Amino acid sequence: MFTPKHFAAPSVEVMHQLIQASPLATLVTLSSRGLEASHIPLHLSAAPGVLRGHVARANPLWKDLDAGGEALAIFHGPNAYITPSWYPTKQRTGKAVPTWNYVVVHAYGRLRAIDDPHWLRTQLDQLTAHTESGQAEPWRVDDAPTDYTEKLLKAIVGIELVVSRLEGTWKTSQNQPAENQAGIIQGLTASAGDLDMVHLVEASGKQA
Repeated sequence: MFTPKHFAAPSVEVMHQLIQASPLATLVTLSSRGLEASHIPLHLSAAPGVLRGHVARANPLWKDLDAGGEALAIFHGPNAYITPSWYPTKQRTGKAVPTWNYVVVHAYGRLRAIDDPHWLRTQLDQLTAHTESGQAEPWRVDDAPTDYTEKLLKAIVGIELVVSRLEGTWKTSQNQPAENQAGIIQGLTASAGDLDMVHLVEASGKQA
């Protein structure tokens, strides 16, 4: 992924935070049919740099992994179209073009399948605890009947990606002067745009 230096992710910790906040990954793998893209929640485990999830047993992904090849998990954060009409400098010089702000993390590593019911149950408990943490009454796997969950466990297979390389792009108008950043914040807010992007642009202005 091409990332100009001024758009590089602030830190590994910030990239981990995005993965935890937006766990639905686009998982790109190489199979006998060529490149495949799957959309799978991947949970960042307590062990640094390990992503865990599961797929349906009927999904050929887990049986058709390229031995020794890399997989790529892409995590998307906030994004927003930025019109040059929001730039005060555009009104004076006309030297402005549209762009797109976005935040994304790429996690590379070896992907393996894990066909183990105990591992799967632990993974489901951890993923559920994480994704349900914001609910007033968090649902737990134990809330469902045991025979029901045991039947479902037999229909899935675990996957694990040990991250060997982590890259992130934080394109949040860091290359714009303060007055244009202020215009972007005002424009996104007035147009009911992505408020998470508003906060990111505000943060990039404070770091300048």
